[in-house]
Amino acid sequence: MDNNTYVVIMAGGIGSRFWPFSRTNYPKQFHDVLGTGQSMLQTTAQRFADVCPPENLFVVTNKDYEALVKEQLPQLSDNQILLEPVGRNTAPCIAYASYKIAQLNPEANLVVTPSDHVVLKQDVFTDVVKDALEAAAKDDVLITLGITPSRPDTGFGYIQYIDEENSKIKKVKTFTEKPNLELAQMFLDSGDFVWNSGIFIWNVQSILRAFHQYLPEVSEVFEEGVNTYNTAQEQNFITRAYSQCRNVSIDYGIMEKVDNVYVLLADMGWSDLGTWNSLYTINRKDENGNVIDGDVMLYDTKDCIVKTPKDRLVVLQGLEDFIVAEYDNVLMICRKDEEQKVKEFVADAKSKKGADYI
Repeated sequence: MDNNTYVVIMAGGIGSRFWPFSRTNYPKQFHDVLGTGQSMLQTTAQRFADVCPPENLFVVTNKDYEALVKEQLPQLSDNQILLEPVGRNTAPCIAYASYKIAQLNPEANLVVTPSDHVVLKQDVFTDVVKDALEAAAKDDVLITLGITPSRPDTGFGYIQYIDEENSKIKKVKTFTEKPNLELAQMFLDSGDFVWNSGIFIWNVQSILRAFHQYLPEVSEVFEEGVNTYNTAQEQNFITRAYSQCRNVSIDYGIMEKVDNVYVLLADMGWSDLGTWNSLYTINRKDENGNVIDGDVMLYDTKDCIVKTPKDRLVVLQGLEDFIVAEYDNVLMICRKDEEQKVKEFVADAKSKKGADYI
């Protein structure tokens, strides 16, 4: 196992598209979404057991979730848990981790991954990541794992690549972050676009150069902390640093602009589990196409996903293509093909009913 390999798990999001199951005080990455006995965060950490030494795994999360991370990953030291004072999207998150790890090991090769993705083919995943790490260690490249799209999803970045024969890693031709539905359908129909999985691999010096060139305002903020990372002064510095950072994604801020982006195609049974439909897609269905998690009785109901508390009997009749989700003090019933309205529901619940419901 290579001591220069580091893994950064991004675990600070709220997951509002998965409401009401994912809540501000307990987001979905801390839930056992798939009924495996492990939370999404725990599963993600375990996924890298054969990729990096345990002391080289870092989690970036919101300061409000520190106790949850420590409870679920007790093997981590305090220095392996990076606490964001406020969410500023993925670019500041990755910059923070990159500058901190660069102080520990200037030759580090990084894998950056969300905490709430599903990978069904573990062996394939491990091999793909190791191939990408080998390439990143040799060349100044920023690599993302690409997934063949199955639907015109507007929540993903799309990658068009140059298909070079005898090369596992393809140079990216265009990179489009979260297109509208019409454009996403065009990408799907063309057959030469893949989803950006949001799993990145690069050498730490490569990503720091990219920040310096394309997000200099972010780079300048975090460079000021070079003498505080991995010291008792780190958290105070980070609190000040985040107050100076704008909200910007790594995709928009860097990946769409650089000319050394590559994609490694990966058939690894991937899902980002960002929405109810994604959970429905990967789960086993009953004979009527329903996905059930809870104490549920169904009549004349098909192609639904139902996730409700196990201590409450739920009886449904006459539904087709619906999401029925209950958690804590919220019950949501929504058509599957209109799940994009979930964010609207969350905003309305916050403004009309108060923060207790989000």
